[in-house]
Amino acid sequence: MLNQLWNEAALLRAEQAAGAAILALAVALLARRSGIRLGKETVFALARGLGQIVVVGLLLIFILGGAHWISAIVLLAMMTAGAAIAARRARHIPGIFQVTTSSILIGAGAVISLMVASGVINATPATLIPVGSMIIANAMNTTALALDRFSSEVESHTGQIEAALALGAAPAVVVAPYVQAAVKASLIPNLNNLRSLGIVWIPGLMAGMVIAGSNPVEAAFYQFVVVAMLYATAGSTALLCTHFVRSHVFSPAEQLTRGG
Repeated sequence: MLNQLWNEAALLRAEQAAGAAILALAVALLARRSGIRLGKETVFALARGLGQIVVVGLLLIFILGGAHWISAIVLLAMMTAGAAIAARRARHIPGIFQVTTSSILIGAGAVISLMVASGVINATPATLIPVGSMIIANAMNTTALALDRFSSEVESHTGQIEAALALGAAPAVVVAPYVQAAVKASLIPNLNNLRSLGIVWIPGLMAGMVIAGSNPVEAAFYQFVVVAMLYATAGSTALLCTHFVRSHVFSPAEQLTRGG
């Protein structure tokens, strides 16, 4: 068992991981020379990311051959973790974890369910968990971007919002422009991925299929389906989280709370 986990190939990848980490730290040091302090955060993120992905790799050895219900448990755990990470971007808003959890569960869950039902992805853990994790991560990043932008917009326009509320405007109408700005900003990465697909970016899924011997055209269509689904996830999640968060930045008396 130990030989299966730690062989020459694994040792080589560990050495490559160390080299990549050193490169990332070098960039953080360069940023510090410009007055941008990223060192501590970069070290923590690298250590956490490496530890997490190695643990996941070990778990996948036992999970990938398991029953289908294991996939649901793993994906639900990923969604919960993603919601907690996204919530940190707007932790000053009361009840933000409920907002991120609902948004990711509905947005990513609906897309994953649709992909399984339509046969785009197989329900076996070996397929569903890796592809599902990409969808969940995309939902997490979009939620974080949308909430961060919405929070910044509300904070920057507090005076205008309070003035409009004082004149009797409905809270949903007052924040509508800031919701639109937040949704548009959060979708920029996914739009860029669609526009650059095949020209600037050949995703790992397509590359892996081609290396495994699949027809490149078939792999291209499949990759497009996945990227389009990622955009659908991003759009639905951004709309959901900006819809849910509105009730958390206004009091029952329709006053802007300090959390906004």
